Amino acid sequence: MGGADKAQLELAGRPLISHVIDRLRLQLRSLAISANGDPARFGDFALPVLPDPRQDFSGPLAGILAGMAWARTACPGCRWLLTAPCDAPFLPPDLAQRLLQAVEDEGADLALAASAGRDHPVAGLWPLSLEEALRRALLEEGLRKVGQFAGRYKKAVAEFPSERGIDPFLNLNTPEDIRAAQALLVPTRP
Repeated sequence: MGGADKAQLELAGRPLISHVIDRLRLQLRSLAISANGDPARFGDFALPVLPDPRQDFSGPLAGILAGMAWARTACPGCRWLLTAPCDAPFLPPDLAQRLLQAVEDEGADLALAASAGRDHPVAGLWPLSLEEALRRALLEEGLRKVGQFAGRYKKAVAEFPSERGIDPFLNLNTPEDIRAAQALLVPTRP
């Protein structure tokens, strides 16, 4: 995206992240944004902005760790953290419910989403009890891959079908992707 802040790129006249927030708001008790840099750029959303515990761009695992630490104090009694990427505006309206059901059905430690034959490790349900193990993996072992960390535990995979031909985990990574997503949001006329 030419160095642009993906979360702030416009889709249908709104920042991309606002589409994700709208999809998750009804599914969760509390929301936060995992992001480095100036948190003021997310001020319009009135949500906590969680920087990575290290400033060496540790990737999504660092965001998951920051989310776990935040959830432990911000949501007393919560056992789970749901994560989702900021560039997936078509997230399923039952993402949290289906991931939790997959954990329960399979007796798993955590759950990841999948669609179209692909796993989406950033869209996952993580037990807060893994916070210290994740901290060690990230800060002491230098682990960077979400899938590698998840692979250390019994994981459930919840498969999500496409709706109206749209992959619910379609990531927008290029200007062409943004244009294609825009076309998907515009109703077709007979």
